[in-house]
Amino acid sequence: MSPSIPLQEMIRAIRSAKTQGEERGVIQRECAAIRAQFRQTDNGGRSHNLAKLLYVHMLGYPAHFGQMECVRMIASPRYSEKRVGYLGAMMLLDEKQDASLLITNSIKNDLSHSSQYVQSLALCTLACMGSAEMCRDLAPEIDRLLRASNSYIKKKAALCAVHIVRKVQDLGELFVPAARSLLNEKNHGVLHGAVVLITELCERSPETLERFRKSVPSLVQIMKSLVISGYSPDHDVSGVSDPFLQVRILRLLRVLGHNNETASDAMNDLLAQVATNTDSTKTVGNAVLYETVLTVLDIKSESGLRVLAVNILGRFLLNNDRNIRYIAMTSLQKIVGTDHNAVQRHRGTIVDCLKDQDASVKRRALDLSLALVSASNIRSMMKELLIFLSSCPPELKAQAANGIFYAAERYAPSQRWHIDTILHVLTTAGGDVRDETVPNLIQLITNTSELHCYTVHKLYRALLTYISQQSLVQVACWCIGEYGDLLLRGDCQETEPVQVTEDNVLDALETVLQSHMSSASTRGFALTATMKLSTRINDNVDRIRSIVSIYGSCIDVELQQRAVEYNALFKKYDHMRAAVLERMPVIDKNSPGQTNGEPGGETIKEIQPLSVRQGDAVTPQQPANQVCNLLDLLGDSPEPPHPATPALSITTANSAGGDLLDLLGGLEPTPATPVTVYEKDGVTLTLSCEKQSETALTITLTASNCTDSDISNVTLQAAVPKSVQLNMKAPSRDFLPARDAAKMIQTVVLNSPNMVNLKMRIRISYTSQGSVVQDTVQVDSFPGLGAAGH
Repeated sequence: MSPSIPLQEMIRAIRSAKTQGEERGVIQRECAAIRAQFRQTDNGGRSHNLAKLLYVHMLGYPAHFGQMECVRMIASPRYSEKRVGYLGAMMLLDEKQDASLLITNSIKNDLSHSSQYVQSLALCTLACMGSAEMCRDLAPEIDRLLRASNSYIKKKAALCAVHIVRKVQDLGELFVPAARSLLNEKNHGVLHGAVVLITELCERSPETLERFRKSVPSLVQIMKSLVISGYSPDHDVSGVSDPFLQVRILRLLRVLGHNNETASDAMNDLLAQVATNTDSTKTVGNAVLYETVLTVLDIKSESGLRVLAVNILGRFLLNNDRNIRYIAMTSLQKIVGTDHNAVQRHRGTIVDCLKDQDASVKRRALDLSLALVSASNIRSMMKELLIFLSSCPPELKAQAANGIFYAAERYAPSQRWHIDTILHVLTTAGGDVRDETVPNLIQLITNTSELHCYTVHKLYRALLTYISQQSLVQVACWCIGEYGDLLLRGDCQETEPVQVTEDNVLDALETVLQSHMSSASTRGFALTATMKLSTRINDNVDRIRSIVSIYGSCIDVELQQRAVEYNALFKKYDHMRAAVLERMPVIDKNSPGQTNGEPGGETIKEIQPLSVRQGDAVTPQQPANQVCNLLDLLGDSPEPPHPATPALSITTANSAGGDLLDLLGGLEPTPATPVTVYEKDGVTLTLSCEKQSETALTITLTASNCTDSDISNVTLQAAVPKSVQLNMKAPSRDFLPARDAAKMIQTVVLNSPNMVNLKMRIRISYTSQGSVVQDTVQVDSFPGLGAAGH
């Protein structure tokens, strides 16, 4: 192939290549020819060759050998070569390469060129790849061009100044006078550049922001002229006059009016005019309306104007475009805390969006629907949410279930309704609920003594039907063990009378014990329930003794230990069996979202150790997660050992060995007090620990937000030494409402042969007011094992 072929023929030859090897061969031959011609001093086809090289670069092949040719062509007096040279510089050079410094002088000379097109080439290149050093050297030239008489140059100089301000914030003061004068221009391109520049200046300097608040009347006047102006062929887009400039002005007004009543009052009438006069049937009109809504909601606007903004978002929800529905719900989510009643008017439309086919729209609709639940609409909203839960995608089940639990706990009209709702969720999505669900439901049932008979009957029927739902089965087993006598009595007035015999109950528990769907934790619940029934029934104690003895040789150590202890209770301590296996006392709850607390101090001493054992029976199962071995994040230096608190030999279900006497004696360990490990900008992260065994530790991380704005996309990541196994459970939510309205809880389970050298690094990241925040904190020791710290 001839090296002098035109660019079009080279493109044709590359596209006609049948294999990647053939394409590489064509490009290598052409690059060799281009490199050879670059070495020639008298080269008439320089721009032609560089253009071909830029196409090769666009295909992803190396083209760095053309950088110096770009420098030479920029210095050429010919416009055709200068244009390709600047284009090559923008594509092949960046501020990290030394070659970029060689064009600084050429750009400075071209900024003073007599041709506006040469000046524009230099401005575009500086705005594209100018380094901080280049910006400092050339900023005075840009300020001079901002005051030029040529509108074509001024609009490009304004955008170039934006790049300079982003690179070197200290140079912003230099452009303030020129930027203010540009607001008097009639050319829309210049106005657009001026508004972008002023927005950048105001966002980066509070002093500049105060100075430009005096320009709000001028901006309002410009915006009014755009809204009421007639048809202009140069600026009309689908019936809207220059929507790009309108959007930019609205964004600037939002910045100027934030937390300032004077500026907000000056723009209220304008925003109302834009909101009522803009056509919402076209995409460009919706873009302007959306920016208007954001501005209204972000400034100190009047209440009527805020209602109008919410109504516009409500109209967006009826739009056929899913993108518009998505941004409408995103905006409503941000204001539902401050304008709850206005958003409530569109509750029906929001609930209808739960049926949308798009997964993103469904997720946003779910977030917003959960935020709209209140004491006045809890029944109707919960009905819709439960219908959604039964048919929602698997990736949304956990979020929906957790949201329903939180709403039911906060707004439940009655205890029975609360229990029924949680049981409905467990039958529908029992495998997707939080780990705290089982102990929380047990605590709720324990505290509602008047519903014990109703609850145990309902759970018994559910156990036979939904044996695959592990959380439901665990609660059902616990209730049958505690209130089996009420189930056998059969005189419950809350449900239809069902005659249940002792054999029926034991058959159900044996089915759970033998089912391949039952986890080790669920079998532990069933075995404990079977044992407890030995004091609540009369005729089948020998059958219970037989069932318990079978599991004395079980391969599962936890189940085997329970069975051995229960067998010893039958043989050696039968006279104490009734006292040891009596009903659990009322459980005090520590805080929302955490596992149940310890029994009260009035409990008889003999019962206290058993309450620990029974509490272990409600420990939620631990799904297998990936093991994070990230020693490189923690460093290699060992930490000084911290003495671990000695644990009772049989205070947890996971401890191995021990004698039955340990079950009946000793004191309960005091729960570790949560420790704050991170507190910054209103976001707090606390850590609490519970030692499950000598090698296992459960850590509960609780994040809260006391700021005035919601925080989204909250994620927690943890790293541990390679000798430690780490399992992170699913978080309770991925957003934190403002003013500490709800907390995010995430459980971490650590397994380590040596707890004294334990350390962990936690990374927290979230999005607040559009900005992504990421921080890291190291925990060198833990509550209960030692003092936690950064």
